[in-house]
Amino acid sequence: MKRIMSSAIDRTILTARRFCRPVGRLAGDERGMSAVEFAMLLPLMVTLYLGSVELSQGIAADRKVTLTTRTVADLVSQASNVTNADMTNSLNASSAVMAPYSVTNLKVVVSCISIDATGKATVSWSDTLNGTARTKGSTVTLPAALNVPSTSLILSEVQYAYKPTIGYLISGTLTLKDQIYMRPRLSDTVTRSAT
Repeated sequence: MKRIMSSAIDRTILTARRFCRPVGRLAGDERGMSAVEFAMLLPLMVTLYLGSVELSQGIAADRKVTLTTRTVADLVSQASNVTNADMTNSLNASSAVMAPYSVTNLKVVVSCISIDATGKATVSWSDTLNGTARTKGSTVTLPAALNVPSTSLILSEVQYAYKPTIGYLISGTLTLKDQIYMRPRLSDTVTRSAT
């Protein structure tokens, strides 16, 4: 009986040892650790990468809006009289500056603001590309430093509807806009002729 008992105990110990050896080897095996760590970090790394790409695209589009605003104002302020052809060329220059971004989402408004002797600023003329021109004679509120009586300014306003490629579902369409005032360079004011 002792012998049967000891052989049963021996078999139990042997079975336990057989079970513990693979478990012990598995616990000591580190071959798959890097794969597990990579699988855990992959979503974070992909999110950071795509986020940085999307952020840099948004900053580039915003920079293009600023450059377009300055370019249109600069082109118009260098003339003493602007014809229809001049205005078309100035407004169409925005597509070259905005490249590679689509001009269909771009709105450009360029206006001449006249300031009378009392400091009241009104719109002398206004033209647009894909937007709404300012109403002739409407009042404009200017920054105090620019409100110099008996002068005029060229106001360029640009708005761009930017659709993020990846983050569109999160943020939707972003409206990027900028405006700049410039003094006419060749004369006191820039006139607008219909020819």
